[in-house]
Amino acid sequence: MAGSVSIEGLIGRKVGMTQVFRDDGVVVPVTVLKAGPCVVVGMRTRHKDGYEAVRLGLVEPFSKSKLTKPRRGMFEKNNLAPLKTLREFRLLGGGDDAGAPKVGDPVKADLFNEVRFVDVIGVSKGKGFAGVMKRHHFRGGAATHGSMFHRAPGSIGSSAYPSRVFRGMRMGGHLGDDRVTVKNLEVVRVDLDNNLLLVRGAVPGARGALLLIRKARAAKPGKDGAAKKTA
Repeated sequence: MAGSVSIEGLIGRKVGMTQVFRDDGVVVPVTVLKAGPCVVVGMRTRHKDGYEAVRLGLVEPFSKSKLTKPRRGMFEKNNLAPLKTLREFRLLGGGDDAGAPKVGDPVKADLFNEVRFVDVIGVSKGKGFAGVMKRHHFRGGAATHGSMFHRAPGSIGSSAYPSRVFRGMRMGGHLGDDRVTVKNLEVVRVDLDNNLLLVRGAVPGARGALLLIRKARAAKPGKDGAAKKTA
């Protein structure tokens, strides 16, 4: 986006993991992200909504018959194709509104052309029910002969005091399927032709999982020099 106002991020999907070689021959593990393409389907203004943001829709095949009547009317009002996945992203910058995005504007991977670090938000893989050793990394008891304490959590509260279990006590339960934010992932390469973003390291979720990719809010200097970007 040209001008002083830009969008913080966009919607994408996880393609998978691979590795790339830097110019100095160092192998870098990367995750391939499908960054968009997205389209602006709505705006949030400070005067009307109390904050400034842009509403993006991920461009994917989708049938209009699966939309609710109010959402279908929103797309028809703006002469846009129906989209299933919608998310809001805040606007960065300010001042002149000439560069502000408008409804119908495309948002693609070139949003990260000059970006060195990104934050990726996704939902981790669900692991089902897990005990305290796997879920909370408890050490467990002795595995020796005669021991009757192996993978149990131990005491969760005395009967005399507090005579109850405190809220937040670590126990067995549902592992995974949580919203996870991975911060400051280095952008290794940007493929503008295919809307692909290669970031160093792993991101949450399985292949094909929905992700929110945004410019890093607390970027820190990297250890390996400037990121390599190719169009």
